[in-house]
Amino acid sequence: MYRVLAVDPAAPARPEGLEPLEPEEFQRVAAEIEAAVGRVVVGQREAVRGTLICLLCGGHALLEGVPGLGKTTMARALAAALDLEAKRIQFTPDLMPADITGTNVLVQSAGGAEARLRFEPGPIFANVVIADEINRAAPRTQSALLEAMQERTVTSANETRRLPDPFFVLATQNPVEMYGTYPLPEAELDRFFLKLQFDYPPAAELSAMVERTTSEEAEPAIAAVADAAAVARMRALVRAVPAAEHVIDYASRLVLALQPGPGAAERVRRFVRLGPSPRGAQALALAGRVAALMDGRYSLAVEDVRAVALPALRHRLTLTIDAERQAVAADEIVAEALESLPREA
Repeated sequence: MYRVLAVDPAAPARPEGLEPLEPEEFQRVAAEIEAAVGRVVVGQREAVRGTLICLLCGGHALLEGVPGLGKTTMARALAAALDLEAKRIQFTPDLMPADITGTNVLVQSAGGAEARLRFEPGPIFANVVIADEINRAAPRTQSALLEAMQERTVTSANETRRLPDPFFVLATQNPVEMYGTYPLPEAELDRFFLKLQFDYPPAAELSAMVERTTSEEAEPAIAAVADAAAVARMRALVRAVPAAEHVIDYASRLVLALQPGPGAAERVRRFVRLGPSPRGAQALALAGRVAALMDGRYSLAVEDVRAVALPALRHRLTLTIDAERQAVAADEIVAEALESLPREA
């Protein structure tokens, strides 16, 4: 038995009369977007694909990697390939919430006889918001993103304003340098659809990166291969992909297997303090649909769920102090659950 699920009720609904792309057209456009970004970003194929999956699911991405690997470059390249407005926010300890969302300013008329308040929108009013080094801002500033990421709105002076559609937050953080940083709270981490790793490039890719960025030739310009309307039609198709009940059940059982409780595996009980929220299962089902479409298939399979499990769940695990002391990573716990969980209930 197959069913079509509205996986994330917080995501924007399909506009009336919007026709989804055909699966073949979806695969072609997605491949063109990846190729356009690949002309600027050397390697990092999993991160590039994961970021595109986030955008097509209506979610947000958290990129983690040491400086200099091209995280911000990739974000700008993706926005250019889709002809979307991108704005960058450099997060610092002294950044205030109003610096992100905007604020009311007093404006006087030409003669100075009349004064009124006018809202000046902040950089969050863009299609692609690059939140660079997000963990350098204080928690009160990070909290300014919560409403925007979940509701796609900003409330200021008792007035709620809609954000552009599509709206996509692409945040970066450095996993090594912890001085002067603030850990992201669980509520904020859970709002990131996927957490993607930017790995250090192998020798061949590093040489290609150096050659491309130090030669006399200018960096290749990225021509837009799609637009906001195409993104909306691609999102509509994602939500129309059918999923068999046993596949949705597998995603749910995987999330439940990572909950520390009496029936959990020994290492889960020992090293996991808090398991993934229901958003983890929603991310598995929705990101898996995009993975299936990119591979040219029009139904969600267990393999698609497994393919997106690490980026969908790694940041939704809160580990114990014992895990930190023994250098046990969230990826290890998720990988062990994938290996031990039977495909059929």
